[in-house]
Amino acid sequence: MELYKNGAYLLNGRDLFPEENQAAAQARAGQPVDREAGRQGTIAWSILQSHNTSGDPQKLKIRYDALTSHDLTYVGIIQTARASGMDHFPMPYVLTCCHNSLCAVGGTINEDDHIFGLTAAKKYGGIFVPPHVAVIHQYMREMHAGCGKMILGSDSHTRYGALGTMAVGEGGGELDKQILGDTWDTDYPEVVAVYLTGRPQPWVGPQDIALALCRAVFQNGYVKNKVMEFVGPGVSSMTTDYRNAVDVMTTETTCLSSIWRTDEDTRAFLKEHGREEDYRELNPGAVAYYDGCITLDLSTVKPMIALPFHPSNAYTIDELNANLEDILRETEKKAAEVARGRAPYTLTDKIRDGKLQVQHGVIGGCSGGNYSNVAEAAALLRGRSMGSGEFALNVYPSSLPVYMDLMKKGMLGDLMAAGAVVKTAFCGPCFGAGDTPGNNGLSIRHNTRNFPNREGSKPGQGQMAAVALMDARSIAATAANNGILTSAEEFADVFGKVPAYHFDDSAYKARVCNGFGKPEPEEKLFYGPNIKDWPEMPALGDNVLLQVCSKILDPVTTTDELIPSGETSSYRSNPLGLAEFTLSRRDPEYVGRTKAVKELELAREAGKDLPELAEVLERIRELPGDATLANTEIGSLVYATRPGDGSAREQAASCQRVIGGLANITQDYATKRYRSNVINWGMLPLHLKGEPTAFEVGDWIYLPEIRKALEGDLDNIRGYVVKKEGPVAIDLYCKPLTREEKEIILDGCLINYNRKK
Repeated sequence: MELYKNGAYLLNGRDLFPEENQAAAQARAGQPVDREAGRQGTIAWSILQSHNTSGDPQKLKIRYDALTSHDLTYVGIIQTARASGMDHFPMPYVLTCCHNSLCAVGGTINEDDHIFGLTAAKKYGGIFVPPHVAVIHQYMREMHAGCGKMILGSDSHTRYGALGTMAVGEGGGELDKQILGDTWDTDYPEVVAVYLTGRPQPWVGPQDIALALCRAVFQNGYVKNKVMEFVGPGVSSMTTDYRNAVDVMTTETTCLSSIWRTDEDTRAFLKEHGREEDYRELNPGAVAYYDGCITLDLSTVKPMIALPFHPSNAYTIDELNANLEDILRETEKKAAEVARGRAPYTLTDKIRDGKLQVQHGVIGGCSGGNYSNVAEAAALLRGRSMGSGEFALNVYPSSLPVYMDLMKKGMLGDLMAAGAVVKTAFCGPCFGAGDTPGNNGLSIRHNTRNFPNREGSKPGQGQMAAVALMDARSIAATAANNGILTSAEEFADVFGKVPAYHFDDSAYKARVCNGFGKPEPEEKLFYGPNIKDWPEMPALGDNVLLQVCSKILDPVTTTDELIPSGETSSYRSNPLGLAEFTLSRRDPEYVGRTKAVKELELAREAGKDLPELAEVLERIRELPGDATLANTEIGSLVYATRPGDGSAREQAASCQRVIGGLANITQDYATKRYRSNVINWGMLPLHLKGEPTAFEVGDWIYLPEIRKALEGDLDNIRGYVVKKEGPVAIDLYCKPLTREEKEIILDGCLINYNRKK
């Protein structure tokens, strides 16, 4: 694999020239070539501009073709849209029930959300997919993705590039904008070519290719907030089902979106799913310029494993087995950082006779549960036994149509006869709501993420486990070897014989409620006791006084740390109830601190005196803003070096907001989607110039005339840390904001902004 230092020219989709060889590219093309004209030759350019309503190709205002959410997020999105005046869904909006499918946690809470989703689909004209019928992204691949389309989802793994669809995962506020007739706004992104050659070895699966890409580009930010465009002859060496499983993992590179060239196999996939009319050939133009380029010979990829605690922490399985103790000791050090003394976690004790003994395996979800992945695993395990030891394997086909065809062809029977347990479509193992391994256990999974605590462990309660990511083929090889970590290459002769897939949508016809274009305004929404409206939030004050309620110096803070996944998911329809878990696994004292600040703000709004702030106000009396209790809003802030890697869910920001949060101060945001969430919930998305040495938890930071500052020079925002010895100036800034984003922050949140409109 090679990453170009600069851009690249691609001629006729075949001939690749580094930017430094522009003269050679020009000679081959027989015409002048340049960056700006070449950018218009990418597939991404054509799709983005066809959906752009701004008239300015560099300042995009995108209207999407369809929306999708699951049951962790759709209640809050619909509640926001209702509060903003929505009366119908203007485009197909798919509501799936694949995350909170289990109803053992929280009593009736999860099923109440599902019934809410069903009644909302009927009332507003949506599409409702019941629990266990399909995971969100498989349903969208089967029923909605098509060439040249754009789809917006409230799940970070919203990626349908292999079907010619540019798809983006964002927080719920961005979906609300689409529902309410507004746009998704962004500068035109850089586009990076992923130029593929060769053909994967039969024992190499899509997860192996994805992990190799994550290892190459995550740490260096090579594709951060950019579009990955998959081109080159190697694309056609993979089936579309296989490409889908590579594509969904591009989220873990921190790219903005993905798109692939299409071919006759794409057409065949859409035809099999009854949608051949959604096919069109997508290829780069005669001359295409890319802002970066990754070249990969697929034949060189080997079976991979991503050790805890990130998909980019990847090795070939052969590398790991050859250096087992050294690599596992390094991972144990990372585990100690995660646990922070609250729970031990060890891996070297799992070495048995020089091999790694694994306790648990999962194949499922939007990356692993595809037909071809499960079919290859079944082919390996056919006639073999996992044994009755500690290793267990659970398999989750990604939709009922996939399940039905695997069942009809006898492949589920092969898996079960080998000792695997086959379950229905569910995303739980990917985010910590199912199949938690035992304490100090290691689970290998063909899922999308292996962040800390996403396997269900709770270090704060002395419970810790971890996940390694692998392809279904090597997971099956490990199962056949009774849980001893094994590369699929050891079973090379069994692969590449998958029977053709047949899509049967009878289960969808029987169970999916398709109300698009047929809203029933008289339908009453179902409310369970946990479904609550969003609390009222005030507009931004002229000045703000912020108490530092958490200071996180980790290189990256994930959304799972900002608001934990797992069983807390059951409370995501209750803004204040869920907020009790904010930062609970990273900074358990945060909630108490920020709620105390919130009480001060509520007292201020009620016109009460606040003697506990008298000294603070006295110390800032001579500073700009003429601060008084009447003109100074009180709130809390979180400092984090680089927050927001991972999930798109808006609760990572809304939970801070509803219990007093007014700002984040960062060095950078890990993803665009988390910054968008912060803005849509009316918090200040600030950056710090320099290191965070001037303030600690408990300090107050005063931002004078902040409303004026947002209308002025965002590159220079002055703040003051209020110390006993006097105010200490700090220099802040804010990256560019659109006019609408400024208005949302000034109004206090997206709901207020829409109400005002």
